[in-house]
Amino acid sequence: MNETITTLISRRSVRKYKPIPVDESDLKLILKAGTYAATAMGKQSPVIVVVRDIDTIREIEKLNAAVLGDENGRPFYGAQTLAIVFCDTRLSSNCLQDGSLVMGNLMNAAYSLGIDSCWINRAAEVFKSESGKALMKKWGLDDNFIGIGNCILGYRDGELPEAKPRKENYIIWN
Repeated sequence: MNETITTLISRRSVRKYKPIPVDESDLKLILKAGTYAATAMGKQSPVIVVVRDIDTIREIEKLNAAVLGDENGRPFYGAQTLAIVFCDTRLSSNCLQDGSLVMGNLMNAAYSLGIDSCWINRAAEVFKSESGKALMKKWGLDDNFIGIGNCILGYRDGELPEAKPRKENYIIWN
């Protein structure tokens, strides 16, 4: 099996991180891979906001936990780096698909470099809130942008989770 297929099959979502920030040169490679995700008609509708400031990560995590209905939750699992994928709805009617491919590239590129990740949902809800909109404004994003996903990045604290068995009807041959 080649290296790319091995990465795609081996990567797992990690939900416990060491308090170590992701190396900047590795992070730049991961982000570059994200920018090369396929987008509808090559319009490049996604935007990636990188957050490394721990206070800002915790602020966004708190908003995410509130959407989840767990005010004391820690849905970012201690990760020290956050990449939030947004999409400009003016550029494409395929924002969800475009942004999802960026998220996949980020997670797979990270794993190929020995960095763990997890897609954390609720970006759409968080960034529809007044607090979320204030953050978007600070980052230069207007109301035409929608949140697609939060990609937490870091170094796992523990073993890599085992893959669940694949369901029997995952592939239907015709």
